[in-house]
Amino acid sequence: MQAIAIGTTNQAKVAAVREVFGPDRYTLIPTNVPSGVSAQPLSDEETRQGAINRAKHALEKEQADIGIGLEGGVMEIDGELWLCNWGALVDRDGAVIAASGARILLPAEVAEGIRSGRELGDVMAEYTGKCNIRHQEGAIGVFTNGHVDRASMFRHIVQLLAGQYEFFCQNR
Repeated sequence: MQAIAIGTTNQAKVAAVREVFGPDRYTLIPTNVPSGVSAQPLSDEETRQGAINRAKHALEKEQADIGIGLEGGVMEIDGELWLCNWGALVDRDGAVIAASGARILLPAEVAEGIRSGRELGDVMAEYTGKCNIRHQEGAIGVFTNGHVDRASMFRHIVQLLAGQYEFFCQNR
């Protein structure tokens, strides 16, 4: 059975990988690794790089067959901050696959907190009065009124990664 190292122990992210790469098909190994980017990524490029770094570090740390990294961040469009999310899958043969997911506009009050140098999770805790939002519904769950939560948003990204991996890499 192949091993997949997941570059996080965040419950929502691990659940997303578990739903796509079920434990009946793969051994899943959540592991803490650095993203190598800012604690609060502030662009698509930085968020994508964080996902790639997490995937590579997880693969190396756990000596797995596949590494997966998932990273949340924000990006600016026309002076407004938008939630962005990226995932990456790497394998021992050097394949690097990336995919991005949902984007939603963040309220001005939340954007202001991020622009002042705070992380989205901390701003969201203050904004909602809830702790550990990043491990549960996430900002996406709050701002979509529960229609999309963090695990389902990342599940979509992991599905994109899995499909690309199957298409491009498993038949090489």
